[in-house]
This record gives sequence, structure tokens and C-alpha cells, in this order.
Amino acid sequence: MKHFRLLVLGNGVSAYGSYLNMVALNVFVYDVTGSALAAGLFMAVRLGTSVGAGFVSGRLVSAYDRKRLIVGADLCQALALLALLLAPEAGRISLLYCLAVITGGCSTLSQVALRSSIPEIVGAEHRSRANGQLVTGRSLAMIAGFASAGVVVAQLGYTAAFVLDAVTFLFSASVLLMLPIRTRARSEDSGGAEDGTPDAGRRSLRLLWAGAPVLMAMIAVRAVDGLGSSSHNVALPVYSSLLDPDHPATFISQFWATWAVGTIIAQQVLARYTRRTGHTLGERAFAVGACVMSGAFIVVFSGLPTVWTLATALVAGAADGVTEIVYVSRLQTVPDEQRGRLFGLSASAENAGFGLGMLVSGSLLESFSPFQVVASLHGLAIVLCLALLALLVLRRSPAGPDRVRRAGSSTLHEGSGR
Repeated sequence: MKHFRLLVLGNGVSAYGSYLNMVALNVFVYDVTGSALAAGLFMAVRLGTSVGAGFVSGRLVSAYDRKRLIVGADLCQALALLALLLAPEAGRISLLYCLAVITGGCSTLSQVALRSSIPEIVGAEHRSRANGQLVTGRSLAMIAGFASAGVVVAQLGYTAAFVLDAVTFLFSASVLLMLPIRTRARSEDSGGAEDGTPDAGRRSLRLLWAGAPVLMAMIAVRAVDGLGSSSHNVALPVYSSLLDPDHPATFISQFWATWAVGTIIAQQVLARYTRRTGHTLGERAFAVGACVMSGAFIVVFSGLPTVWTLATALVAGAADGVTEIVYVSRLQTVPDEQRGRLFGLSASAENAGFGLGMLVSGSLLESFSPFQVVASLHGLAIVLCLALLALLVLRRSPAGPDRVRRAGSSTLHEGSGR
């Protein structure tokens, strides 16, 4: 955990760069092209690449050293940003879409490689605590990135913003290179790693589908959660403008800051629970937490007084943090040789759900209120979560937490009710 805390720092800094990058690049595309369609196409290319990169990343992290993959992903993003700065103005538009492909693919690869490596870095007994620290770091990075993007671009300009982005990725890569960590199971270090061939990939997916249908159901829930998440992200600026047309950014800042506090509270509570009991929460906690999260996001847009709305946002953040930690920790119980494929599939499903939700939410907001749009998409997520909960009850899956096992004794069916 001593080395992992430094890894969390580096990951948080690169996450800050990613969120700053997300805002600065989208505004830059619009300024350079003068076209909302071009800006939308840039976002579509980036999201589409993230979806496809999930499947490719699963193969890569199963066949190659994950630490080097994460470092390489950070370096590629830094070099791509610097190339954009050095390119002549005439060639920047085409480079922007290349940058969208690189950032979308590299961010997904880095996420899949890191999540797959956690049990090997900290040990299976610490995976929930480690995942909680990563969630907290990324939540704070998101708030800082979104909050500072406008100030950095307005006060210092795009060049400074892109240089700062590149520096964050270089910092993350440097920290990871210095850490003496192992990212793959020992049996694979001696030659047991998956060979990365198409046949091996199909065998891994067949084993996952046949042996862990509950895991597939959880991934489906996360995909539909992506629909819901996109709805409140798209609807939030509209709702904020209705609350205070003169200062719409005020409520957005209050909302995300409160949400981040909720995720931090969730991480602290789960960490103490795991240390005290030696257990981690299981699939039922994931299903219940996802229901609470979606329900809270719906209530946020229901028109309550600001104090109660922010209190509900705190609940949404806490439930979001719990479901994220439980979900990732559960997927990390599969054997290391199959874990990369599973996280790649999960990343593709989550990004596809979020991207589709952006399109659906944007079109629905033309005819319906923010509350109606958020309630419909998050309501769909609640229905699917309740179906998963019913499935777990019918399968008589162990209620409550499943006992944490060492990585060497983890099995594909651990915690799945089999």
C-alpha cells in the first residue's frame, strides 16, 4: 500500500489532466472550426474509440506487461498534445481527430490495465481499499479539472492548457516507472500468460460467459448506468440555467463538489468496514447501491430546495462510490489470466452506454424537461438493478459480504453464488 499511494497520486494527476483536456480540447475544436458539428464529431470519435479500445485493451493487458502499457499510454497522450502544439495551424484540424483517437484509446487502455493489476499490486485482501483510494483520487481530479479548465483557458490560453495536460501525463508515467510494483500474477511471469491470439481471447470470453453469468449481468447494469449517468451530465447545465439564469455555473459547482464529498465518505466507510471485518461487499450490495444512486440522481432534478437537493447529491455520490468500489473489486476476483478480457469488455460496455446516452439525452431534452429525461434513463437502470437483485435472490447467492481471499486462491466463481 505504501507504493500504491504514490501510484494513486500519479493516477490522480493524470486524471486531472484528462478532465482538463476534455474541456479544453472540446472548446478548442469549436474555436478552431467554428462549427458545433465538428465539436460534436470530435466527441463522437473520442467516445467511439473508447468503446472499440475496450476489446483491444483486454487482449493487450492479457498478453503484455501492464505497467509498461500504462506508462506507454500516458506518454502517447503527452506526445500527441505536444505534437498538436508544434503543428502548423493549417494541419491542426486533421491532427485534432487523430488526437481524439489517441486520447480515447489510451485512456481506456490505461484504465483496463490498472484495474486488472490491483490485486497483484496490493494483494487480494487490500483490493477494496485500493479501489476506494483510486475512486477518491479520480473524483477530486474531476472536480479540479472541470473547475480549473475555464480559468486556465481564459487566463493562460490553449497553449498553457495543453502543456499542463502533457505535464500531468509525464508526471504519472514518471511516478509509475519509479515504483517497484508487480502487475501480473507470478505464474504468468514464468510463462503462463495468455498468448493474446484470437482463439485464446474467444476461449477466455466463453469461460467468463459460461462460468459467471452474474458478472455479465453486472456489466449489463453498468452499461445501462452509463445511460443514466449521461442523462444527468447532459441535463445538469439545462437544469442549472432554469434555477439561476444569471449564474448557471453556481449550482453545477455545488452539485459536483457535494457529489465528490459523498464518494470520499463512501471510500472511508468501506475501508474501515473492510479492515474491521475482513470482508468485502458482494453483488447484492452493488445492486442495492446502484438503485439508491439512480434514485438519488432523479430526486436531484425534482425541484427540491437547494439544501435538500445538495443533501441528495451527497447520497448520490456516496452510492456512486460504493457501487464503483464493489463492482471493480468483484471483477478483480476472477483469475488473472481472464481479468484483462473482463475489464476490457466492461470498459466497452460502460463507454457505449455513456455515448449512446449522450445522444439520447440530448435529443430528449429538446422536447422534455430535465427531470423527465433523467427519471426515464435512471429509471431504466433501477429496473435492471432490481432484476439483478431478484436473480441473486433466486440463485440464493450469499447475502452480505463475501470473505476476501488471497489472489492465489481466487476463483472465477467466487462470490457469484455457485
